[in-house]
Amino acid sequence: MALEIERKFLVRDESWNDGTPGVRIAQGYLSLDPARSVRVRLAGENAWLTVKGAAPDITRAEFEYPIPADDARALLEICLPSVIDKTRHRVRTGGHLWEIDVFHGANEGLVLAEVELADESVMPDLPPWAGAEVSNDFRYYNSSLAVTPFSAFASATPPPP
Repeated sequence: MALEIERKFLVRDESWNDGTPGVRIAQGYLSLDPARSVRVRLAGENAWLTVKGAAPDITRAEFEYPIPADDARALLEICLPSVIDKTRHRVRTGGHLWEIDVFHGANEGLVLAEVELADESVMPDLPPWAGAEVSNDFRYYNSSLAVTPFSAFASATPPPP
């Protein structure tokens, strides 16, 4: 079975950004059932359909399949509201590849860094721009942000320590 082991952090500042352009991503959900999500992602002319299982911690089942970009565009039209718009940057530091997502639209102002790991017990050395860990805060799951965007809770609650 394919597994994703991922830690997610808020980003403190833009010191990670070396000016290299990222890739714009449109990401929508066909199912947001609590036990599984079905996602379609379009990044340029590359597209994927992904099924993810529930995440009791930071490990979950993940199955991802490439699909034609035209199929992804059609699927995004029938996704549940709303489609996430973000720019993904990749930064290698501390022996890990970090994916930094800069969100747009209703999630404007949110910047998250994700790092995939080989083992759930691993805590990578955090770069200075990595802030509070939000791996287990459902509000920061992309599937949650599609339903309740960052703009709906950003000013209401401070980020975790």
